[in-house]
Amino acid sequence: MLPTLTGIAAAVVAAVLLVATYFSWVSRRVARDAEHAVPPRGRFVTVEGCDIHYVERGEGRPILLIHGLGGTLHHMRRPLMEEFGDGYRLIALDRPGSGYSTRPGRFDGRLTEQARLLAGFIDALGLERPLLVGHSLGGAVALATALDYPDKVSGLALIAPLTQREDEVAPQFRTLDIRSRLLRRIVSETLAIPMAIKAAPQTLDFVFGPQKPPHDYAIAGGAMAGMRPGHFYAASTDLVALRHNMRDIEARYGEIRVPVGILFGGADRVLDHRRHGLTMEGRIAGLDIEIAEGIGHMPQYAVTQRVVAFIRRIAGRAFAA
Repeated sequence: MLPTLTGIAAAVVAAVLLVATYFSWVSRRVARDAEHAVPPRGRFVTVEGCDIHYVERGEGRPILLIHGLGGTLHHMRRPLMEEFGDGYRLIALDRPGSGYSTRPGRFDGRLTEQARLLAGFIDALGLERPLLVGHSLGGAVALATALDYPDKVSGLALIAPLTQREDEVAPQFRTLDIRSRLLRRIVSETLAIPMAIKAAPQTLDFVFGPQKPPHDYAIAGGAMAGMRPGHFYAASTDLVALRHNMRDIEARYGEIRVPVGILFGGADRVLDHRRHGLTMEGRIAGLDIEIAEGIGHMPQYAVTQRVVAFIRRIAGRAFAA
């Protein structure tokens, strides 16, 4: 009996290893295709051991654009940067670990850590108190930066920002909710990319709905840059890290003294505009809130010129102050 059980166990282990090897090969192949289709298109600067990838255009006072969970700088580059017009220096970066920016293993994705790295990026580029434009999780990073490094920021223009701790993870993001670092690494290198490809239509509908993503979102919109194991690992790390200090940041919003604006889509499926937008009234002095009715989680795509006007309005207040 024992030899038989041992043989069965060995066969199961061999099968698991074979499947894992296959999915690892698929993931590496997809990653190579993604890097060929959407290569790095900007510059790199090193901050605390992280090579930060960024793009910029224009001249004038600096506006720094920060993408959300699982995104890349392309979420802010196209069409927002392309249609913004003149008068400002626009910089969009891949947050550490996302896109083509690296993140050393010792970093765990906490908002305070991301704020510190963003402050270091501001110093590395010699930016004079930029306006921070944060989308979704990038909004939480912008808020944390304004709290911990108030002398480095002129104001905040937040697009569909995460402002409150979410105790429940949306079904569409549960594959990212991997608390074990070892398991997170294993999934990243094997199952994550094939699963992401299979779930892509549902995920895009959740994130962009009720609008549709651009027809050229995969290549021209840079989405394929996220189809790489390291990117999944960073997104999972960022999601898990939100449990650590989101509550602490919420409790400090009253300390913010720079001009702040929030623009939310009234039909956002990812973050409820009432919970993450309207509840912020009275918590930050002089807060400017704008709700775009019928618009989902990606206003920068759906109503680009309205978002441009919103950012310019907050920039006018911030830089005047």
